[in-house]
Amino acid sequence: MGPGVAGRGSGGAREWRGPGPELGRMSGMPDSLGREALTVTAAFRWNRSMTSSTPPAVVLGDAPLTVSDVVAVAREAARVEIAPGARERIAASRRMVDELANDTRPHYGISTGFGALAKVQIPKEKRQQLQRSLIRSHAAGSGPEVEREVVRALMLLRLNTLASGRTGVRPVVADTYAAILNAGITPVVHEFGSLGCSGDLSPLAHCALTLMGEGRVRVDEDPSAAPIDAAEALAAAGIEPLVLAEKEGLALINGTDGMLGMLCLALHDLGRLLKTADLAAAASVEALTGTDAVFAADLQALRPHPGQAAAAANMAAVLAESHLIQRPQEGEFTRVQDAYSLRCAPQVHGAARDTADHAARVAAIELRSAVDNPVVLPDGRVESNGNFHGAPVAYVLDFLAIAVADLASISERRTDRFLDVARNHGLPPFLAADAGLDSGLMIAQYTAAGIVSELKRLAAPASVDSIPSSAMQEDHVSMGSIGARKLAQIVDHVGKVLAIEALVAAQGLDLRAPLRPSIGVAAALASVRAVIPTLTQDRMLHPDMAAAEELITEGTLVSAVREAVGPLA
Repeated sequence: MGPGVAGRGSGGAREWRGPGPELGRMSGMPDSLGREALTVTAAFRWNRSMTSSTPPAVVLGDAPLTVSDVVAVAREAARVEIAPGARERIAASRRMVDELANDTRPHYGISTGFGALAKVQIPKEKRQQLQRSLIRSHAAGSGPEVEREVVRALMLLRLNTLASGRTGVRPVVADTYAAILNAGITPVVHEFGSLGCSGDLSPLAHCALTLMGEGRVRVDEDPSAAPIDAAEALAAAGIEPLVLAEKEGLALINGTDGMLGMLCLALHDLGRLLKTADLAAAASVEALTGTDAVFAADLQALRPHPGQAAAAANMAAVLAESHLIQRPQEGEFTRVQDAYSLRCAPQVHGAARDTADHAARVAAIELRSAVDNPVVLPDGRVESNGNFHGAPVAYVLDFLAIAVADLASISERRTDRFLDVARNHGLPPFLAADAGLDSGLMIAQYTAAGIVSELKRLAAPASVDSIPSSAMQEDHVSMGSIGARKLAQIVDHVGKVLAIEALVAAQGLDLRAPLRPSIGVAAALASVRAVIPTLTQDRMLHPDMAAAEELITEGTLVSAVREAVGPLA
């Protein structure tokens, strides 16, 4: 996927001259499990608003891109710039392509057809038509429009590959791509059309149409505003449409940028969701008068997975100084151990954290890669390759989907325990103020269960499937774009399930009064009660659930607890 050449700002940045062996660090994520740099915003929706302050420009060609860079361009309207060194590399590789274009021997993508038609040599006078035909024929997407942020992430990553100087395009192509991004012009891209091999072909082709002044685009963040013709949008922005030359059509569509962009956005959003899961679990342990002894560091060290240690440390910190936690008392029986959904939360949450870390390492490699076919090498060779195959990204998309879906599964089980008098240790049925007359939070658990059932379906791997295409030339594909769309939905849905748990735990804590929760849980409870009153009689629950979800997606809940107990892992 996308190149590996970008960095925020230009001061003191090293020049990058191609993919290297080292991983680099993704989005400032520490080597341990702290994810302070990762923040959550409402996941993958058209109505996401850009931030009011303009972030620093993302400079392509000086250093590898980070997840933070992708988020800055996709969601925060950061400008993109192409470093002078990158422009020189682009021009140098173009000179090599021009030399081969005049060669009498066929060269794939320069003087031949594409895919299964690679054996057809194209005369020079028809090569501009060849590029136009490639883009037009591949712009065959179907289904709902892809979100603005995803399209912008995809375009940034494709531009980053162009800036690597390994694609053979003219500098004007990269400059025009950057100008379209900076003008806020978003091509209309459709959900279906990529098999995750030979690149996200159809989505990228719809973006390439815009460079040619064709297709439809959006120029307003308001999803209700009608798309307009690309030619009209380019003219209004003072951008000249391009006539593509040899090799440029392939360079614009041959990368798995869509699935990588969505992986980056999901990783960014998961940072706070993982912390939120720890906070919700801690609140549930306390409201169910469980024990925190199992979260002790020396017990976690017996099975030293870093994610498990981080989740347990978060829960222990949040539960410190609780008056509700069960602790051994002389001459008094106390519960020895809690149910798995409480006791094993660090093991489950921690495994999800470690899975996200693995996915982040894969993303870091992809972000420093230059993916195209063929590629132009510094020694003048133009070589076909298989680097466009989406398997590395597709696998971690699926792996992450399974782990994140399980966060919701264990959360729903904790929610359910609150509502059953046989398991909630003295709380009223369904946490109702007047059980029988009131149903309390009964149906909130139904909603969580329904979402979890949907997540189980969405977590089924896409990458195990492959449907051959292009007359069996592309006989094994990754289906990574499908995995990316599924993961986006899962991340969004997990926030809803955690919101229901937070809502239920808050009600349980209120019903335990006058016993006081820990400082950390009290901060979370105050954050909830600032926008959602205690349930004293039945009312419509949807607004409460939506308000709780907003506390999570906007980061309010995590911020409140962090202020009370200090940094969280």
